[in-house]
Amino acid sequence: MKTARTWAVAMTGVDGHLVEIEADVSNQTPEFKIIGLPDKALGEAAQRVHNACKNAQLELPRQRLTVNLSPASLPKHGSGFDLGIAVAAVATRGVLESASIARTVHIGELGLDGRLRPVPGVLPAVFAAARAGFAHVFVPIANKAEAQLVPGIEVHGVSTLGEVARWHGADVEVAEVVPVPAAPAPEHAAEVPDLADVVGQEEAVDALLAAAAGGHHLLMSGPPGAGKTMLAQRMPGILPALTEEAALEVASIRSLSGDSVTVIDTLPPLEAPHHSASVAALVGGGSRAARPGSIVRAHRGILFLDEAAEFSRVALDALRQPLESGRIEIHRSGFTASFPARFQLVLATNPCPCGNYGVRGAECVCPPMAIRRYSSRLSGPLRDRIDIELQVARVAAARATSGERSARDSAAAREQVSHARQRSSRRWAETPWRLNAEVPGSWLRQGRFRLPIPARAPLDRALERGLLTLRGYDRVLRLAWTMADLAGIDTPGRDEVGRALFLKRGAAA
Repeated sequence: MKTARTWAVAMTGVDGHLVEIEADVSNQTPEFKIIGLPDKALGEAAQRVHNACKNAQLELPRQRLTVNLSPASLPKHGSGFDLGIAVAAVATRGVLESASIARTVHIGELGLDGRLRPVPGVLPAVFAAARAGFAHVFVPIANKAEAQLVPGIEVHGVSTLGEVARWHGADVEVAEVVPVPAAPAPEHAAEVPDLADVVGQEEAVDALLAAAAGGHHLLMSGPPGAGKTMLAQRMPGILPALTEEAALEVASIRSLSGDSVTVIDTLPPLEAPHHSASVAALVGGGSRAARPGSIVRAHRGILFLDEAAEFSRVALDALRQPLESGRIEIHRSGFTASFPARFQLVLATNPCPCGNYGVRGAECVCPPMAIRRYSSRLSGPLRDRIDIELQVARVAAARATSGERSARDSAAAREQVSHARQRSSRRWAETPWRLNAEVPGSWLRQGRFRLPIPARAPLDRALERGLLTLRGYDRVLRLAWTMADLAGIDTPGRDEVGRALFLKRGAAA
């Protein structure tokens, strides 16, 4: 009887957990059994491993072979355990160095011919291995570039099971094979659209800068052709570049989504799901393994919902909890996955189904009931979580055809946003928060950050008249601090509070 051990990684959300793979042979009826809460894909690994070992000229014991994935209480998903299971199973015959495999992590799916196929989530899995102190990790050659983004661990990209066995001391001949290629990387725009292309929307550009500077959520309402989508597409270009830590978080989420990751991109992501997207497509899900949805892929960036009123109300209301907490938890029978979801929400909607309600010179054919029903698609609790509500009008023909460009381009706007964020970071340096939108309202209503009575008088009146809820009151306070940061002053005054109240309510205080 001989037992062999090696390591793999199980993903729960974006968190990687080291899993010890134990293989043991016993003199009982020959069988290949995998235990330790495997899912269906992992339960089928026995047949893949059996055929891959045979085609790689590696003998498996002709006895009862039991593979245990420990900790047994942790659910394991996917085919990324194949390589580790095969190495542990072959090692029970004594042909591999037990000390070598015991200090190495193995990640990869096996084909029946012994080749290694790429798997999603390699980047966060290798991060987990590096944090656990491992010095070596084996991954499919197609995932090597992604795994090498992790510092402090030696990555071995291999094409076949035979290469792994030979590295661990097996006397086996490795045949030349064509490696399984990686999935093509998703195409990204060559360059981010510039804010200078926006003409005649100065008020909308100011609101966009305020949203970017403080991390505030934004709702734009206006007729088709007013430039709502154009404005939203330029928002990532005015946000500061991601820090190294944030960029790695974003890359890890892309890896879990199945995208090929070869570089760490510091541009904040922009996710724009179609209005027919389901709740699961927005928040994530899956019956066997949790996959990140649009709100998770928009982490540290922008979630843009165009034609927001066309989304199902259930899908929109599913955004309320992650908007407050910055995380989304997916509960399924047998497992719970938690993903980061700290994003800026940008909504764009028409004023009515035909889009012409309230538009000068245009005729709205929608009955009053249809207009009310359309506007109510965005529920009161969701609107209460929006910091800025902006009315966007169409640009006059004379300005649209003049060929002029805005005096403020993305580079200048990004610098202005960066200066404002630096002021807020210094102010909140002794707290867990860095953006004004993240600060709890109690900090702004009480203590040393409480505004003097004359400055907050318009806001108090709005609360007393029922125009704002207490949550809305707090959001106006946060926005007022952002207006002060953009203006370069230390404390918001009556003008900053009034401007913030206007942006929140869409009417003068």
